[in-house]
Amino acid sequence: MPHILIVDDDRETVESLAEFAKAEGFTIAKAESLRAARSHLVRQVPDVLLTDLQLPDGEGTSLVVDLESPENTEVVVFTGHASMESAIRALRAGATDYLLKPIDVARVKAILDRVPRSADLHAEIGELREELRKLGRFGHILGNSPAMQTLYEQLARVSPTSATVLLIGESGSGKEVCAETIHEMSRRKRHPFLPINCGAVSPQLIESELFGHEKGSFTGADRQHKGFFERANGGSIFLDEITEMPMDLQVKLLRVLETGTFLRVGTTIPIATDVRIIAATNRNPEKAVADGRLREDLFHRLNVFPVQIPPLRERGTDIELLAEYFLDQHNREQGTNKTFSRAAIAKLYSHTWPGNVRELKNYVQRAFILSDQVIEPDMATSNFVEPDNAEVLTVRIGTPLEEIERRVTFATLASCGNVKRRAAEILGISLKTLYNRLEAYAKSGVTVPGVTPASAVDPRVEPDEASRSSAGGTAYSPSPTPAGMTSPRPS
Repeated sequence: MPHILIVDDDRETVESLAEFAKAEGFTIAKAESLRAARSHLVRQVPDVLLTDLQLPDGEGTSLVVDLESPENTEVVVFTGHASMESAIRALRAGATDYLLKPIDVARVKAILDRVPRSADLHAEIGELREELRKLGRFGHILGNSPAMQTLYEQLARVSPTSATVLLIGESGSGKEVCAETIHEMSRRKRHPFLPINCGAVSPQLIESELFGHEKGSFTGADRQHKGFFERANGGSIFLDEITEMPMDLQVKLLRVLETGTFLRVGTTIPIATDVRIIAATNRNPEKAVADGRLREDLFHRLNVFPVQIPPLRERGTDIELLAEYFLDQHNREQGTNKTFSRAAIAKLYSHTWPGNVRELKNYVQRAFILSDQVIEPDMATSNFVEPDNAEVLTVRIGTPLEEIERRVTFATLASCGNVKRRAAEILGISLKTLYNRLEAYAKSGVTVPGVTPASAVDPRVEPDEASRSSAGGTAYSPSPTPAGMTSPRPS
């Protein structure tokens, strides 16, 4: 049976919550102070920690650090003296939910319903972590570069919780795919996942889309309409391009996040909802706040667990892995066996992919259509236009040419994630010439950034070559999908 620890110095509140939790199938532990709560934590780690914010000997949120595995416990903070500052403080300390006194029993029930009646969810994610790392995928996401391994670790930790997530990444980098993965790795996976692009819906309609409307509330409203917050109850809502949401609607969204209730357009009756918010933006959110595009209080509410999605140009050999995966999809659909030439693969590494994974996917489709059997580098490359904001390297007049060459070489390596084949293409030299340069730098005592001395001088231990070898140089085909998981979508 799942276990709950209730911490509050108000005995009446503790007893009423304990009685309710017991009826929901939980074993109960009760404490009136931090000291007593810590004694209970030593005996048994709870599935739910329900604590008052202000206790006689400190703040309830300080109990989070005493949890052996905080990601395995729902931490819910409640208070009778609510403020924006206390809410933000609680969420940043690790709380997954924030309630106001008198406590709404419906909200508590929704929280308890999210808790698995066993440790199945955490065991499932724990078992999948290593397997998915080896396969180069996680949920819907495909890739095995170091940048993606870091991303997988973040998603694995935040998914089982109810924490609000803010995904930050360039257009086409896979923010919605990450949001879907978070949802399907969470306790909410059996409930709806509803995405909405805040910049693609007209300002006049987005409020109705999110909150719904009553019949006759405006011209054309000939029936009652349930919005996203009502239809996604128990699940997750993905708010893409959150900085494009109208400011007046941001105020109403903030109210939903604070109270767990919303109003349909045309009514004054609040409706309770239990949804997880996953927001995303392709802008710098702090700059969006400074520019007046995003309310600061809403930003802090959304920025509980920020996740940076790496652009494709920083993902090294994932470029080839994804290209082969997309090509394999087309081959299966059309019953063909087309392949990339090695020159075409080299061309992929020479492009900076400003449109990220979406651009790569479109390129592979065009190349597939235009090719007969082997895709060559001159196919479907008419839109390979590099951005005009490439990084500029400044040198002083009189700098020795040898020093300039070294700095340009290192800067190029850094810009393409230390993939040497791609760096050689960009520099217009052969891979062997690049290795000779690095060998000369290493012999002169210069540290080659991003690589070990061995890999700087020995092509046999080239990290990006090793990664390609493990992919087999053929179209990527994921292994059978583990139980309970959907097939990966590239990101």
